[in-house]
Amino acid sequence: MNNAVKDVMTTRVVSVKRGTSFREMATALRENRVSAFPVIDDDGKVIGVVSEADMLARKVLSAGVPHGAEQGKTEDLTAGDLMTHPAITVSPEDSVEVAARLMYTLQVKRLPVIDPSGRLAGIISRTDVLAAFDRSDEQIRREVTDDVIWHEFGIGPGQITATVQGGVVTLEGNAETAALGHVIVRKVRYVQGVVAVRDRLSYADAYAPLADRVY
Repeated sequence: MNNAVKDVMTTRVVSVKRGTSFREMATALRENRVSAFPVIDDDGKVIGVVSEADMLARKVLSAGVPHGAEQGKTEDLTAGDLMTHPAITVSPEDSVEVAARLMYTLQVKRLPVIDPSGRLAGIISRTDVLAAFDRSDEQIRREVTDDVIWHEFGIGPGQITATVQGGVVTLEGNAETAALGHVIVRKVRYVQGVVAVRDRLSYADAYAPLADRVY
């Protein structure tokens, strides 16, 4: 899997400026059928992100107050007031795996793509990532179980099991040593289509059960 972000990103991106009003953003969300905007400055550099969830949260907070009291305040808000900043971004040369792991770790649905000067170059979404991987959870599970756990390490399914959901592999069972378990996790992490590995293995040389680890 050698796809770079530039190979799958969307280059026609709907963005907003810091001063874009709440009403303008709501209209743009509806007309462009997007769920978030990168916020850019006058030089085209990404300074934050405003999502549909950010705007909805503001609307919910204003519910239940006297009509017009909070409504006016909400309408006066701008992208600069609502944006998450600094924005978490990737570069066009980053691998799709890097983008996928950032999305999983940070629980976001998209990442702005910036060029070396920090200017907006595109956006990559979870849909783009999944299309690039083009592998089902079952295909990933079979490769992890058959090629990695069994053929590379000679460990049967009764000792270590792998389940996969949304490209996230969960390993459970017993490894002889912590060192062996860590090697297995590293190998699994680089199987094509794997977004992250949740390590729930127990180790014979550990004094106590370890907490859930995600790589």
